[in-house]
Amino acid sequence: MTGFMSTAALASASEETATATGQQPSLFESMIPMLLIFVVMYFIIIRPQAKKAKDHASLLKNIKEGDEVVTSGGIIGRVRSVSDSFVSLDLGGSTIKVMKEHISRFSKPQSAKQTQAPVKASKNLKKATQS
Repeated sequence: MTGFMSTAALASASEETATATGQQPSLFESMIPMLLIFVVMYFIIIRPQAKKAKDHASLLKNIKEGDEVVTSGGIIGRVRSVSDSFVSLDLGGSTIKVMKEHISRFSKPQSAKQTQAPVKASKNLKKATQS
């Protein structure tokens, strides 16, 4: 019986403190933090992942013979043939068949990056000498 009395006394005390401190927030006010969390999650996780998936689908659509690609396992090879779901890669001495979904990116040759830097430097040098 004393347990019931103490519980009832606590309940009435908590009601008195709730009315003394103010009203409960409305449903809209209590939903604002959840909405903010969803918006932040959308911009941090969902949107970049959708963009990455779209770029990967575009990459798979544009694979053609002769392209140098990197698989998800890290194998670098030149595309020999392309079918609906498989790609044959020439690895120099051997050929392997890989599922299209496992092509992660095109391989960029280092020579293209190295040739761009001197061209920009020479343009800047020409501008400096003309002044």
